[in-house]
Amino acid sequence: MKISTKGRYALRLMIDLAQHDAGGYLPLRDISKRQQISAKYLEQIVPLLTRAGYLKSLRGNSGGYRLAKLPAEYKVGDILRTTEGDLAPIACLEGEKNDCPRKDACTTLSFWEGLKTVINDYVDSKTLADFL
Repeated sequence: MKISTKGRYALRLMIDLAQHDAGGYLPLRDISKRQQISAKYLEQIVPLLTRAGYLKSLRGNSGGYRLAKLPAEYKVGDILRTTEGDLAPIACLEGEKNDCPRKDACTTLSFWEGLKTVINDYVDSKTLADFL
């Protein structure tokens, strides 16, 4: 499993919003400059986070984005799963049910299940507040 730039940039965007929260909306161009991430790329990420209920947006001259909740209420795992999808280390562990025809004979399945648990437990143990 490898976290893409979309996942990494989404996390940086969310941390930036938490760090610079003064109660108002922050323009994407300001976040783009501070984080040295293309505004065009951020424009692809914010709809995912907005649909998930993580961001509020406001159009217009004083518009921009802000967090919808307190930083302590955002698990890093939720942000990454919103942008990356399932964080399973192998395809057969993605989703709720393992439909692999070899699952009963797979000698490595318990290893991969353990790795998935460690990954999810770790990313879910961190919140945006931990970065502030």
